Amino acid sequence: MERIIEKARVLIDAMPYIQRFRGETVVVKFGGSIMEDKQAISDILKDVAFMAAVGMRPVIVHGGGKAISRMMAAKGIEAKFVNGLRVTDEASVQVVEQVLNQEINAELVAVLESHDCTAWGVHGDDLIKVRKKTGTDPETGEVLDWGYVGDVVDVDVAPLTAFLGNSMTPVVTPLGRGEDKKVYNVNADEAAAAIAEKLRARKLVFLSDVPGLLEDMNDPSSRISTVKVSEVDDYIKKGVISGGMLPKIGGGVTALKAGVKKTHIIDAGMPHSLLLELFTDEGVGTQIIN
Repeated sequence: MERIIEKARVLIDAMPYIQRFRGETVVVKFGGSIMEDKQAISDILKDVAFMAAVGMRPVIVHGGGKAISRMMAAKGIEAKFVNGLRVTDEASVQVVEQVLNQEINAELVAVLESHDCTAWGVHGDDLIKVRKKTGTDPETGEVLDWGYVGDVVDVDVAPLTAFLGNSMTPVVTPLGRGEDKKVYNVNADEAAAAIAEKLRARKLVFLSDVPGLLEDMNDPSSRISTVKVSEVDDYIKKGVISGGMLPKIGGGVTALKAGVKKTHIIDAGMPHSLLLELFTDEGVGTQIIN
């Protein structure tokens, strides 16, 4: 009997958060190593299904880098990197498109549906407009070219709004279309931030491989629970924000400035981390606020 009563207490404790976020849009991005763990994916999507069941409007943006690398290797396509970013040539982008749009996206939709959450797969290249990504080597001045890799210019969120209005959860791939009408690979963090910005989402959540932003990368207990936008540049100078955190923090800051209320970075490997971050005062990750 005590266990049953405790379950009731948990629901009552969650009620203020459910009331606060009912009808609100939350963009959730996940990828990285968690995509290799089918049970972890199911657990995350069960949390998303719960969000939808209590009246929230979740939107998922997903990656799939390791699956892409496996497919490229199977096809004999050598992985090339420039300044740490994968070069996506014509053969590579075809693999990226196949893996993301046809395989991973369909699998995630099926898992959501298995949790009684009505979902719809959305190919990012139908929504996201990009410009070809270029850069300059700071040492040589040489122009850098990553091939079919794009920076987000705009997002047509009308289809996403329509799905959400019909109580459907969109599952979006991080692909875009350039002015040349060709498909481009897009950083999933950047795609999620742009979608959250255009939707004026209440929250933008990055599911990561770490517990949040860490003062010391080797010490999980050094998690920084709250980061203000005004503190970001200083953390970058100190090297606390670096590597894979840069697009997450940068996208979060841009989204906040555009009207998103709060950005979160949480550990995808922690059971129910998504619900714990959204439905408790303490939270379990790092929140970025104005």
